[in-house]
Amino acid sequence: MSAELAALLPELALAAGAVCGLLLGSWLPRYRQWPVRLLAALACLVGLVTTASAVGTAPRLVFGGSYAVDTATNAGRFVVLAATLLTICLSVGAVGAHHRETEFHVLVLLAALGTVVLVGACDLLLLFAGYLLASVPLYALAGFGKDSPGTEAALKYYLVGALLGVTTLAGITVLYGAGRSTGYATLAQTLPAGPRSAVAVGFVAVLAGLLFKSGAVPGHFWIPDVAEGASAPVAAFVTTVPKVGGLVAVHRLVTAVLPAVEVNWPLLLAVLAAVSMSLGNLAAFFQDDVRRLLAYSTVSQVGYLLLAPVVATGSALALPSLLFYLGAYAVTNLGAFAVVAELPRARRPDDYRGLARRHPGMAAVLVLCLLGLVGTPPTAVFLGKLEVLSAAVDGGYAWLAVFAVVNTVASLFYYLRWIAPALLRPEPERGEREDVLAPAGSWSALGAYAAGAASLGLGLAGGAVLPLVSGPLLP
Repeated sequence: MSAELAALLPELALAAGAVCGLLLGSWLPRYRQWPVRLLAALACLVGLVTTASAVGTAPRLVFGGSYAVDTATNAGRFVVLAATLLTICLSVGAVGAHHRETEFHVLVLLAALGTVVLVGACDLLLLFAGYLLASVPLYALAGFGKDSPGTEAALKYYLVGALLGVTTLAGITVLYGAGRSTGYATLAQTLPAGPRSAVAVGFVAVLAGLLFKSGAVPGHFWIPDVAEGASAPVAAFVTTVPKVGGLVAVHRLVTAVLPAVEVNWPLLLAVLAAVSMSLGNLAAFFQDDVRRLLAYSTVSQVGYLLLAPVVATGSALALPSLLFYLGAYAVTNLGAFAVVAELPRARRPDDYRGLARRHPGMAAVLVLCLLGLVGTPPTAVFLGKLEVLSAAVDGGYAWLAVFAVVNTVASLFYYLRWIAPALLRPEPERGEREDVLAPAGSWSALGAYAAGAASLGLGLAGGAVLPLVSGPLLP
């Protein structure tokens, strides 16, 4: 038992940080709860150190085969913990000295823990537990500000999540009835002999919940409202971190459970990927709010990321390309949201007029992250997208890779709508309107620079990082 607990040190660090932070916050003055922030950051750092120490160890299943500690789990841990640490940095200006700062950081840690559980779950019941833990804290975070936009966003987020959560639980029940087990290893042996229609219905129902966590069609409706109504740090976290758990969980499910099942799940995932990237791009074309633009951008990015699960059993490149792309997308998307958090009054692309002259560092990060989301070399997303396209071609889905390239070119239009005013248009005359480019504080700027540097550095060091995310997937 102690050996199995030792394998879960990153998860235990998050859980301990949440529990201890809640206890510590109850004894601190309501407007001086910054020690809880330090504790949350420390929990993330401990998790990162223990994850790094676990890299290279033999993959194994713990707790009766319900949880995998392998390459995918370690990579997911690292991305989630790093993104959570960056979110804590971005949140200093938004919740620093707030009377509910403790609750904010505890909810962030719990949501991160749920996401990591989704990454490593090898049992349907544990998968659902991770789903709930990665969802309920985020509903509260979406409405944390208790204003009208945030409350509306939280309500929509909760309703969609509750509906698809019940759908997921129903799908788990159907798969249990068809396979007589909830463990992936047993289901892989029993489902091929079960009723084909029941297996198909159960898989689609479980997939619906995971697509909700990932932000893919058809579970994407909540994303633009949460991105617009919640605070910038929450919007950055919600549109980035849950995707890691949802997409790795999809990849693990189809790889471990469905290879021998006579259900054409690759075609279903391919259609969902094509629809997600297309709908996200088309909707982003007409957005005049930078947060909603980034929200629909995340929907399109999920479409590209889904290329890897489509060929999960058909290409050896699928898993490493997915893991690398997830890390690249996380730092790049967080960098774009960090710029938004640093300039909270600039809500429209035109509000960024003169940014290059006024704040050249922020302009550089914005251009780097937006062009990175397109997939421009030498950013990390370029290499990640190139890898998933290669995996799609290698797995026999060249038509989907071509479709993704077309959507990538089309996405350049709405990113340039934001970049052009920041670089090419002069700053408004003094007195023409309020100072929309007034910075919020140094912490958001620090987060923006760190994320931008990580996006560029990960792209340049991709040749060294890709071998680290190449390994067997359990069970």
